[in-house]
Order: sequence, then C-alpha cells, then structure tokens
Amino acid sequence: MSQAPSSSLNESALGDLVNEALAEAQRQGATAAEASASAGKGLAVTVRLGEVESIEYHQDKGLGVTVYVGQAKGHASTSDFSAKALRETVAAALTIARHTSADPFAGLADPALFAREIPDLDLYHPWSIDADGAADLARRCEDAARSLDPRISNSEGGSVSSGEGFGVYGNTLGFMGASRSSRHSLSCSVIAADAQGMQRDYWYDIARVPTALQSPEAIGREAARRALRRLGARKIPTGKAPVVFENQAAASLLGHLSNAISGGSLYRKTSFLVDSLGKTLFPTHIRIFEEPHRLRGLGSAAFDGEGVATHDRDIIHDGVLQGYLLDSYSARKLGMQSTGNAGGAHNLTLAPGADDLPALLRRMGKGLLVTELIGFGINMVTGDYSRGAAGFWVENGELQFPVEEITIAGRLQEIFAGFAAVGSDLLTHGNTGCPSILVEEMIIAGD
Repeated sequence: MSQAPSSSLNESALGDLVNEALAEAQRQGATAAEASASAGKGLAVTVRLGEVESIEYHQDKGLGVTVYVGQAKGHASTSDFSAKALRETVAAALTIARHTSADPFAGLADPALFAREIPDLDLYHPWSIDADGAADLARRCEDAARSLDPRISNSEGGSVSSGEGFGVYGNTLGFMGASRSSRHSLSCSVIAADAQGMQRDYWYDIARVPTALQSPEAIGREAARRALRRLGARKIPTGKAPVVFENQAAASLLGHLSNAISGGSLYRKTSFLVDSLGKTLFPTHIRIFEEPHRLRGLGSAAFDGEGVATHDRDIIHDGVLQGYLLDSYSARKLGMQSTGNAGGAHNLTLAPGADDLPALLRRMGKGLLVTELIGFGINMVTGDYSRGAAGFWVENGELQFPVEEITIAGRLQEIFAGFAAVGSDLLTHGNTGCPSILVEEMIIAGD
C-alpha cells in the first residue's frame, strides 16, 4: 500500500489564482469581488475485526468567486483551475449578479477591520503515515477494545484519518491572506453484550499534531469501557430532576448558544435570543469565550472568511451576553460591526470550574448523568428543547444503573439560567471546548 499522492499546488500558486480571478472579475465589469482557493489531501483507513475494511484517499481543490455589480451579488465556483474555467466561472458569477436585485447590505467587509498581521498559529503538522501504518494503528485501537473484556462481542471498527490543506482568500480592497492546517484523528466503536442485550459506544481523539493524539490503546480501552458500562440499561419514571451533562454531551449546549447568537438567526428573527445583548442569560459564575489565536487550536484562525481580523473576546462574562457572532452582512442588517465570525465561532469555550465529574455528581446528589444525546428536537425560535438521551441514574452522588430510552426536555433559556455548576474536565474535541455541566432541573420523560 502506498501513501496518498502529494498535490503539485502550493500557497503561491493559489495566491496567483486568486489574484487572477479578482483581475478577471474587474475586467468583466465587477465593481468589487472576492475569491478563495483551496487545496487539500487526506487518508482514511478503517479496520474491523482485525481486517482492513476500507482505505480512502482524497485530494480536493476548489475556487470560489463572489462578484458585486453595485450591490447586486453573484457567486460561482469550480474545481477546474484552467484559465478558460476561471473566465467562465467569473462570467457565471456576473450573470447571476446582473439578474439579482441590489441588496443595500451586500458588499465586502470594512477594510478597517482586515487582519494586518497574520500570526503563525502552528496549525500545520502533516503526518507522513501511509495506509499500512494507519491500518496498524487502527488495528491496535480495535484490539485494545476487544481484549479488555469478553463481553465486547463485536466491533464497528477502529479508524485513522489524516488530512492537510491550505487556502488563500483575497478581495479587491487589497486584502490577501493564506492559511494552512492539518487535522488527524483516531476512533473506535465497539459493541458489548450480555444476557440482557447489547450496547454500543465509541471514543475518539482529534488534533492538529499526530503526536498529540491519545494512544490507540487508550482510545480502544475507553470505547470498550463506555460500551460495557451501558449494559443492563433501563428506563426510569417520568419526572423532574437535576441533570449533569457529561462534557462530550454538554458541548451541544454551547452549539445551541452559538446558533442562537449568530447573525443570520438574529436578523431573520429565528432565534430565542433576539435583542439579548447585555442581558443576563447564565448565572454570574459562567464565562464563555472565543480564543481564535490559540496555538494548534482546532478552531483557530487569524482572520475569518472575509479577511476580518479575529480577536480573543468574552461572549458571556459574569453570565451576561457580551457579543454576537456576526459576519459583515448580518452586522449591517443589525446596524452593528462584524465580529470576525464569517464562518462561525473560533474555539468557543466554557471556562471550567473546580469540581471534577465525581465531585459534580456528589453535588447533584440525586439525578441523571447524560452521556449521549439522540436526535435534534430544538426549536430555535422559542428555545424549546427535547432530545432523546442515555446515561446513568445517580443517587447519593454515585452511579446506580445505566439509563436508556428517555427524553430530556425544557427551554434553553431556563437550561442556561440553570447552569448550577461547571466541571473541571474540559474536553476539546473540535471547535468547542466544554467541561461537564450541572443543570438545576429538567423534565425527564421515561416510563
């Protein structure tokens, strides 16, 4: 088995392509334009029951061009980097713009907000692993899970993935910025079985640097441990109780906050947090922040998708909403200024507390520990929240038995206000960093 072929493209070639696209847009009559070009490659290998199940290589490239004729906008994209395709892509974007009504809020970002310095955030660490090496790691991961306990009866496989890429964004106001990054992961999913039935669970890790990943054995053992502890799960009676969201499940609550304070949701008035700036949403001990310049961060970026500089900032401070997540268009619609969030938040993090998970459970005393959420029953307009869940019933601060086939419900406004305590077990498995969270009370629908 060989390694994936390397790309002949580089940042310099992509920069030239972006410059040519911008020049071509102006030649064809655009009053303003922006373009982004990217190229990437990757490898993914899955091993199941000790045998290689799949090997995938991918190599991608793309060019997107957005043009403005006055304040009418058009966009087109291509994966063909030839001169002819570039001219046709620009022409297609201009055709769309000339048949589109002018939008007074459309246009490039304010040049005063562009990133002037682009620090090295240490995001690029390619992994010179081939398919054989990846298969060996995946096999070690799965073997560790299957050998932990005879009740691990089956496997959905161990997987390794590695990807790297680079991109360039530029516009006709003079901004040009380049970035390159890598992302690697290890994962394992297994099935545990006993006389009462079967349970599945998984574990994974993801990082910019391959050596920062947990060992394959550690990931496999954790996947097995999580599957085993779910054996014998049952329902519980319907009622109200405190709920601890384990860190992995808790991260979804930050996702709901992010969606609710994003510019598109706000100007469309499809968010339950419209006009909430400066209002108290959480208890005073809660701080949620963005840290876009975190070295090796999975959500790190020196500038957003429009060239606007990113900055560290608090989203929630002392429980109060300090700012929204805005790109240039939504900012203009709201009469505000871009916050550098074209493309989303950057390393959105809930500041951890002092208690580890066992201490958080002792603080709860009696209630539900949620380790998995199922489905997506969220009404972002009203804040109504209802999701399937699995986890453990807790009494006297100790796990009593696993729980499944239940639904937890409430309103996000009340859930946020009910963040009674935050754990010390900060988990960053992507663009969001979150510890476990104790919520004062939720409705639990069971038997």
